Amino acid sequence: MANKRVSNTFRIDYRFTLPDRRREDISLRFDRATMVLRNHPRQSPPFWTELTFNQCSHCPLSKTEYPHCPVALNLVTVYHRMGKLMSFDKVTVNIITEQRRICNRCSAQEAISSIMGLVIAASRCPHTHFLKPMARFHLPFANREETIWRALATYLLARHFEGLKKADLSLDGLVKIYDNIARINDAMVVRLRAASRKDSMVNALVHLDVFAKFMMPPLDDTLASIRALFKPFLENGFRK
Repeated sequence: MANKRVSNTFRIDYRFTLPDRRREDISLRFDRATMVLRNHPRQSPPFWTELTFNQCSHCPLSKTEYPHCPVALNLVTVYHRMGKLMSFDKVTVNIITEQRRICNRCSAQEAISSIMGLVIAASRCPHTHFLKPMARFHLPFANREETIWRALATYLLARHFEGLKKADLSLDGLVKIYDNIARINDAMVVRLRAASRKDSMVNALVHLDVFAKFMMPPLDDTLASIRALFKPFLENGFRK
């Protein structure tokens, strides 16, 4: 039997049931190889997506090549569909991937934060490229320990693929990556505050930014929560 042809794109669907029982479905399409989001705003991008509108101080992009901020552009659809909610409105969200379906009843800011993290990671902003492997293996509503685990595993595997002879045991590179991401989050909060009087989008991003702050120094306290899991293996030693 011939192997089934794998599409060069894949989907993740977020299906929201709002407090008034209305449905909002957001179907995200990604390039399977690059993890860049293929969805584009149907209308002209709003003013707050312009690259020079509160442009990040560490932004490497030029207005000539990128008239609009790639991160902000990816947030437009979420903003239009979910931006009228208040942070603590209760919603039900079903998330459907190729492998599984996840359902959660939570606040609007938690639900929006989950999809927001996904579309930010899938932007063309160079500072978000580190997040693309995690977006490919999306874990909605990841908690503190899960986020730490995924970030560390992604970073160390990236170093392996990079072919460096010495591992970055200090994790200084990871700290720098998340410092850059935190700066993007700060700038994006200003953009979203200019876009809407409702607070769900802004507070969803603040909620997301808390996880970026987990990767700020010193990391020893951050790693302490998962260190004990390695105790049986480390006590037994690395066996060849």
